[in-house]
Amino acid sequence: MPCSRSLRIMVPAVFSGKWLGKSAGKLMSVVSFVVFLILDFIDTLLCIMFGILDDYFEGQASPCYCGKRIRRELIHDGEGEMSETLYTRKNVFREMGFPGFATKRKDSINRSGGGVVVNRWSDCGCESCVSWMNNGDEKLHVIVREPSKVLCLTAIIEDCRAKAGENVIFLHGFLSSSSFWTETVFPNLSETIYHNYRLFAVDLLGFGRSPKPRDCSYTLNNHVEMIEKSVISPFQLDSFHLVAHSMGCIIALALAAKYSNSVKSIILVAPPYFGSSKDGGSLIVLNKVAGRRLWPPFLFGSSVMSWYEHLGRCVCYLFCRNHRTWEKMLKLVTWKRDLHFMIRDLSRHTHHSAWHTMHNVICGAAKVVEGCLTVLVEAGVKMCVVHGDRDQVVPVECSDNIKMKAPEAELNIIKNAGHGNVIHGREKEFAASLEHTWAGVSC
Repeated sequence: MPCSRSLRIMVPAVFSGKWLGKSAGKLMSVVSFVVFLILDFIDTLLCIMFGILDDYFEGQASPCYCGKRIRRELIHDGEGEMSETLYTRKNVFREMGFPGFATKRKDSINRSGGGVVVNRWSDCGCESCVSWMNNGDEKLHVIVREPSKVLCLTAIIEDCRAKAGENVIFLHGFLSSSSFWTETVFPNLSETIYHNYRLFAVDLLGFGRSPKPRDCSYTLNNHVEMIEKSVISPFQLDSFHLVAHSMGCIIALALAAKYSNSVKSIILVAPPYFGSSKDGGSLIVLNKVAGRRLWPPFLFGSSVMSWYEHLGRCVCYLFCRNHRTWEKMLKLVTWKRDLHFMIRDLSRHTHHSAWHTMHNVICGAAKVVEGCLTVLVEAGVKMCVVHGDRDQVVPVECSDNIKMKAPEAELNIIKNAGHGNVIHGREKEFAASLEHTWAGVSC
């Protein structure tokens, strides 16, 4: 009898728990719908507002992707490289034909024949952000760690540099810079590496101290070509290793596929590869990495910056344009003379560079990564993949997908590691794994 009574008590409790769970899920869906509906409306208003401000400050309204469908002729230069996520993102008011959308883009393109303003009024104009403009330097900012001069006589230093035994190119992820490597991995490499390897840490196009041109679409080819122009050609690299993190992995794969006979190894850390691309593959990636969800907070922030072109530009205007002020305030609050490099790097870009790189590289590359992997497998390039099992930015399934396409690739899943601390906090271990991989590749 007691058992029967306990059963009667437990059954309602189970049903009650399920009902509460479903109710909470429905409530969250309703709240999410309302929040993103409001954001749709705000982005609509900001589209009109920025059009007016651009026309006032620059004499022409800047192009945007708010048209219901951007015509083929509006996607200039290399249309096939542009991600469909730029112009197929859903917006309730856009679908309703809210006034002020496609007209602005058409008018601005018709009026843009007189040249493109390199620095927008809403972008930061500090020396750090526009030094490439002042110097007329069209190359990327690259930190080069030459082989130790201890092994070279003063008279033949240049010759020693030219004959560096090994070259390694490091590529950072989204909203980062070369500091990601120079502040963490470089100090933990052995003397053997310093004596025999030449290290290149690159600020990718549009980030850090590298150029941030406004007349660039920041496609995958744009990034690859700038690395060629800034590193491979001037330093005459006929062979090199690649190390990349997150978004940098996509660029590294494209670069490696183009130079499959020169790449000796490629190490990918948290690569955002979501499997074979099909129709709408870019939209699938966008929903995976920046889905329109309220929780967790970082995902909500990613969705706002990735789905709302003008709301994202507004955020960049407030924070990126005024990054020096925010950095000073943080130093006062934290009582630190120098901020962590990751905090500084978050604002060292323009909205134009981050927006297009997000869509054209992270999302748009869904249609090319598989082909790059095929080329590398056929070329027999040594490939290693590292991923944290608690990565909430790029799920570990992405590395599993690469393993499926490249069965010979080494897959190393790091326990209790996330997207950043798969390297940060275990720098010595990671540096040692790099050296082990490089040593295992025959010269």
